[in-house]
Amino acid sequence: MNNESSLLLVSSSPHIRNTDSVPAAMRDVIIALLPALVASLYFFRMASLKVILTCVVVAVICEVVCRKVMKREASIHDNSAIVTGLLLAFCLPPAVPLWIAGIGAAVAIIIGKQLFGGLGNNIYNPALIGRAFLTAAWPVYMTTWSAPLDGVTTATPLGIIKEAGKLQALGDAGAAQELMKQLPALGDMLIGNIGGSLGETSALALIIGGLYLLYRGHIDWRIPFTYIGTVFILTTIIGLSTGQGMWYPLFHVLAGGLMIGAFFMATDWVTSPITKKGRIIFGLGCGLLTVLIRTKGGYPEGVCYSILLMNTVTPLIDRYTKSRVFGRVKNHA
Repeated sequence: MNNESSLLLVSSSPHIRNTDSVPAAMRDVIIALLPALVASLYFFRMASLKVILTCVVVAVICEVVCRKVMKREASIHDNSAIVTGLLLAFCLPPAVPLWIAGIGAAVAIIIGKQLFGGLGNNIYNPALIGRAFLTAAWPVYMTTWSAPLDGVTTATPLGIIKEAGKLQALGDAGAAQELMKQLPALGDMLIGNIGGSLGETSALALIIGGLYLLYRGHIDWRIPFTYIGTVFILTTIIGLSTGQGMWYPLFHVLAGGLMIGAFFMATDWVTSPITKKGRIIFGLGCGLLTVLIRTKGGYPEGVCYSILLMNTVTPLIDRYTKSRVFGRVKNHA
């Protein structure tokens, strides 16, 4: 029994061992984003490429500079800055000025990530912090959209339906009906042949990427399925009660940033709950807030702010959904 190999080694949790690493996981996220990247380049051409390169390059540079200024170990090898740059670019309009895209990437990395201590310490999704900042600072640029292929200025599907609702409320039903005729077919919304942000328009490409992440085990199905399911159920109730039928919920599922938000942002390992029950609550909250903002708010899209709001309450969700410690007697006092 003097042989060290026969000794019982006692260590603290966690005891799970696997070959996963942060760089490898981030590479899988980049792979999962490739279908949306290809769709973006096809529909928006050089405008897409310029915005994507700007966001990624600025994000990487800011990551390197921040780590040096803060005298911390370099973290560029983990690929997280590239992921943040890609996700931010996918949330931007094709015609956004490149200097605005660069500022957004800098805000995402510096404020959304490094000021909190770097990867693993941020409480908000960095890419969404960048987008929220740009939307507040330059709302005109952030809401000016281009049609795919020809680049002509156009409105997004959510923008059309929001404006039609305003006209309906003002009593101009005729103008509202004429505006609704501009809505694209659901098939075009599925493949991405619509106006919108670079990486949000092709729901099919994002679904393919999301399924890849599920297959690789990097995300839990509870958040995206609960998120999308909540939006679908709530908008089905609204659609049936207003006589719009099942077209209405399908429209809301395919429109805007729901798919990229549900699969790639709400599932952020750092800013989402760690418990199974908590992830369901998180998805329900994101879905409810998205529908409320889209239908009752002044802004046609609600994905960005719904996820950021739920990021805020993630610590509380974890606190009240964590399992009781094994063997611990509940205090009834």
